[in-house]
Amino acid sequence: MAEAPTDLAPILEAASDFASYPGLQNDASAKEFLDRFPLPLLFSILQTKADVSRVEGTIVACLERLFKTKFGASLIPHYIAFVQAGLQAKSQAIQCLACKAVHYMLVNAEGEGHVKIILTSNTYPLLLNCFLEGDELTSAASLEAINSIAQTPEGIKIIFPHGSEESVQLKVVAAHCSSLARIRILSLASKLFSISSLAATAVYDSNLLSLFEDQINQQDDMLMTLSALELLYELVESPHSARFLLKTTLLQLLTGLISNASVASIIRARAFMISGRLLSRADVYTTIDESRVAALILGINERLELVDDLDLNECESILEALGLIGTSQQGAALLLTSPSNVARHVIEAAFDQHGRGKQLAGLHALGNICGVERSADSVLLNDNAEEYLKRMIYATAAETPKLTPSGLFLSVLQQEPETRLAAYRAMSGLVARPWCLMEICSKQEIITIVTDASLETSKDGMDVRYQCCVAINKALSASNMSPATGIIEKLQEAVRRGPYLTKTRVEPQPVVMTAERF
Repeated sequence: MAEAPTDLAPILEAASDFASYPGLQNDASAKEFLDRFPLPLLFSILQTKADVSRVEGTIVACLERLFKTKFGASLIPHYIAFVQAGLQAKSQAIQCLACKAVHYMLVNAEGEGHVKIILTSNTYPLLLNCFLEGDELTSAASLEAINSIAQTPEGIKIIFPHGSEESVQLKVVAAHCSSLARIRILSLASKLFSISSLAATAVYDSNLLSLFEDQINQQDDMLMTLSALELLYELVESPHSARFLLKTTLLQLLTGLISNASVASIIRARAFMISGRLLSRADVYTTIDESRVAALILGINERLELVDDLDLNECESILEALGLIGTSQQGAALLLTSPSNVARHVIEAAFDQHGRGKQLAGLHALGNICGVERSADSVLLNDNAEEYLKRMIYATAAETPKLTPSGLFLSVLQQEPETRLAAYRAMSGLVARPWCLMEICSKQEIITIVTDASLETSKDGMDVRYQCCVAINKALSASNMSPATGIIEKLQEAVRRGPYLTKTRVEPQPVVMTAERF
């Protein structure tokens, strides 16, 4: 250990300059700095002079910049004992730096050699403690380091050891830690689940998914329950979610939350969204029992039937969840052909002008069900589902003063920009159906709005309007339909102009003015 110098001013000045350098520090600058002030000297200052004004903050910031370089990171394995000491320091700033050092060491490593250093030095338990007990910044840094360990099969074995190493078994640790630490373990499980199939398998085999069920079932602390639901929502986004989650009772748990009128609406809202995200995955329908999906859809429909008792947020969450389910072909067909007739609520909401937020959610959900987010070859559904879609839209129109689907489309296009954007999007999916194409082309006012490049002022509005225009033109070109005079030409010209060009080219004209005289 190098002895800390009496006069710290030169080192602090140099360290401050290095840490605050506005550009990226490279290997050459890191080597030059460490030739003047070696790592043992900097570590010694942290250990013995950290309580001196400015010392800790300046040296920690400098070391972080050093470790970010490939050269600086390559030195960390030689000083793993100092990293371990940092992970056990009383200072949160030093703990955070030590966690980052582990991360930088691993991301700059080639092969699994540095992961073995974590194993042989027994560094992982110290990282885990920082993750569970540290402040927000330290916990986040240690989470990043643990994720770096989990990038290799050897690293996964460190996090999920076999045998008697109960001190680091996450399920065991969760049983004896604080509620905040349990939520952090759920966060770790969610992050690890998305890394690889091997990591997801380890999470499942360790029975960590049951922690989500336990935490969600304990509804005495709403904040903790909501946190667990939010993390489950992130976990469901993983490509491995369907494979493992459907082996648990989580779907039944979500169904129970949705159907339970005594559950707080905010908790039900998250349950809707998680269910929607899970059932939006095409691979779900190859592994799940249809009766479990039917029970969930029935629970959602029962909530929608109580429309007078629903607050707006819950109603919007349900519609958004149905839209998520509708992004997959199987999900969309299921919603349209379900005995509960749940898709009817989406269509009615899409054209209900009495609830703006509800209508927006309904239009976006309708667009998803109609395939706006699906590939071109999977926009259309099976014959049965398509017939239900057509019948429900015509029935909804017949119950309004507009009478026809074309009247409904025009009415939503004449509303404020946000609703108009959602209408463009829904029509982009719907227009693949010949009956809908005929309805849209039957009203010149619809084509005038869709082809008007000067109507929208936001980039999103311009883009979505243009995509709708392209979709109509493409569907019309592939059909045998003969629309009213001028419609084809309008569409083709609008497509040619693009989403942003509002005027055709105008040749400059000379301007002749009389000279001003004084």
